[in-house]
Amino acid sequence: MKLGRFFWKVAFWLLVALTVVMSLVPGEQVPQTLVFWDKAQHALGFAVLAVFGLLAYPMAVQRVLVGLLLLGVVIECAQAMTTWRQGDWMDWLADATGIALGTGAMAVWARIRGRTLLAGNSGT
Repeated sequence: MKLGRFFWKVAFWLLVALTVVMSLVPGEQVPQTLVFWDKAQHALGFAVLAVFGLLAYPMAVQRVLVGLLLLGVVIECAQAMTTWRQGDWMDWLADATGIALGTGAMAVWARIRGRTLLAGNSGT
């Protein structure tokens, strides 16, 4: 495995873990510098996860995207089971929007490099 791909995989999974933790801790434990419009937080966070996931697993685009969509559902269901957070399907919709934006950014980047997103970035 190339060192670059290893970096992206480690970074992706660390971001997934951070996202889950930050999504499930009580709101007052989230650093205030990270608190802004809730739906934008969801979209930005999942856009970043999509970019890192696609860099880590360029030959598994569909699995990355479906996995992130499912992660959003699981987080919202887990939040609904706590007394300090609440699950919201609109948050999941913001997650999905972020995934689409991150995927779109990666598709543009691949196109600029003369590749397609679905073909992967195996040459990098």
